[in-house]
Amino acid sequence: MDIASPSMQTLSVPQALPPEWDGLMAAVRARSLSLPDVMSRANQLQADGQPDLAGQLYQAWLDHSDGPMRLVAMYNLGTVWSSLRRHEDAERVYREALALKPDFLQARVNLGHQLEHQGRKEEALQAWREVADSDTTAEVMGTSPQEMRLHALKNMARLLEQERRFPESEALMRRSLVLQPEQPDVLQHYVHIRQKQCAWPIYEPVGEVTPNQLLSNTSLLAMLSYSDDPALQLMVAQRFVAEKVTKYKGPPLHARVKREGKVRIGYLSGDLRMHAVGFLTSEIFELHDRSRFEVFAFCWSGNDGTPHQARIRAAMDHVIPLQGRSDEEAAQLIAAAGIDVLVDLQGLTNGARPDILVRRPAPVQVSYLGLPATSAIPGVDWIIADRYVMPPEYLPYCTERPIYLKHCYQSSDRKRPVGSTPTRAQVGLPEEGFVFCSFNNNHKYTQPMFEAWMRILAAVPGSVLWLLADNDKARENMLAHAARMGVSADRLYFAPRAAPPDYLARFQLADLVLDTFPFNAGTTANDCLWMGTPILTLSGRSYISRMAGSLLHAVGLPELAVTTLADYERMAVLIGSNPARARSYKRYLAEHGRSSPLFDMPGLVRDMEDQFEQLALARR
Repeated sequence: MDIASPSMQTLSVPQALPPEWDGLMAAVRARSLSLPDVMSRANQLQADGQPDLAGQLYQAWLDHSDGPMRLVAMYNLGTVWSSLRRHEDAERVYREALALKPDFLQARVNLGHQLEHQGRKEEALQAWREVADSDTTAEVMGTSPQEMRLHALKNMARLLEQERRFPESEALMRRSLVLQPEQPDVLQHYVHIRQKQCAWPIYEPVGEVTPNQLLSNTSLLAMLSYSDDPALQLMVAQRFVAEKVTKYKGPPLHARVKREGKVRIGYLSGDLRMHAVGFLTSEIFELHDRSRFEVFAFCWSGNDGTPHQARIRAAMDHVIPLQGRSDEEAAQLIAAAGIDVLVDLQGLTNGARPDILVRRPAPVQVSYLGLPATSAIPGVDWIIADRYVMPPEYLPYCTERPIYLKHCYQSSDRKRPVGSTPTRAQVGLPEEGFVFCSFNNNHKYTQPMFEAWMRILAAVPGSVLWLLADNDKARENMLAHAARMGVSADRLYFAPRAAPPDYLARFQLADLVLDTFPFNAGTTANDCLWMGTPILTLSGRSYISRMAGSLLHAVGLPELAVTTLADYERMAVLIGSNPARARSYKRYLAEHGRSSPLFDMPGLVRDMEDQFEQLALARR
């Protein structure tokens, strides 16, 4: 394995000073150079790749000039230092500007950014809070105070969401939307943060925001959790691509490179680490036939220092880090490597880089695992699937063509470490009673499915529901909703997040996993079946709502994939009322599950390779 060094964070070679530099500095010292002239020269220096000299020029002008224009120079100097990641210097300059003009809102907003970059999050929030609460009415530097307040509110909400302080973040989003309803990015986060908190209905009116605005600004991830309508999912993906993805007009980059020898497969991802995608793909990389294929990772995952990431990297022939490289540079690297098949493991999920794909650095570009839905990204022509997750009626709503695997689309990892089995007491479960469970992320929980779970509990005396406790507000909302349906709090148990081996071991205490809908369990379904615990799923119209059903067909339990909510409830009650049936499923999985097609990783990799090779050689 070879690892290429990223271009960023290397030692820079000092650049020669411009010929006019000495004269320029002399003019500044003599106070004969106006600030507009300084700004013009500074802009040129930045364009020439010498932002440090631009900063020196502004600092020299400030050292030798005074008057009201100093505020503009300070503001510009702060932005230069910030672009160079000299955040302490930028903070100092912004504080100097605020000492001269405390209501300089632009400087206070930028001060907040510098504090955040230094890890001083509470100070950053306070800086933005002062802007949001300001009663300043005067416009400064062509920007209204209202724009600055909205900017501050947005940054506060973003940071609080990152810190998982969801109720505070949502309150700020609501405040922002009351001031200005037409904020697509805020609307997107508002809907999803309500999903994360199980705050139903997720489309709660706020200010003058219309129901159409809430729906049309729902993110793809949120829509996958909310609606099983494949047309809506396609619409959201296409809207994102139209608004956010580069309209690349140049020729395909792969056309510049001759391809010969072994077929070269490249995996493109920011999740080759301790992540669901990283867990599912590690054995694929290890099992590729090196006599036929050469395997590359093009990743921006960073280094998490875990044995799992080390295992992934060791399975690659080449690891090419993309951190610090532009999308154009990344695409050029992929093209220059002569990649035949580029497998995108990201889609439009968090951290995605679709602008790499639109440049077509490989002749065959395939979507897999990261986004179990259409991405609508130009240049991604194929998606790995099976005939269960992508039936014929789904194809009109998917921009990619399917590469059908023989059994199940989803890969597995037969080497995943498993912790020791805990007792019920160790995880806080009662000693008696049938245990239903759902360890999916809370944003996948929907009101209709949660209400179905409550009806199931009510129909199975003594049963309990074991759920993931993703955040306190979600737990509080679920308990309140259960109480409204007449289900007492002692029927719901909440599991904290755990290390992967311990999380896997917990499945053995559950009798039946209840899947979410329309966003089915993916990795979680794979995990529970590997651990020998059955899962009941509801299969719908979209790829994502048929994932667990595909796994169940491959493992030999198709009767646990139903197609109506009424059948889902009926089957759950039937199994919960007859624990011997659940034990029978567990016995079947213990005896046959791991030898089923679901976990036949060598067979899946050969199937995938045969199709990759056929596509690649046809384009050489």
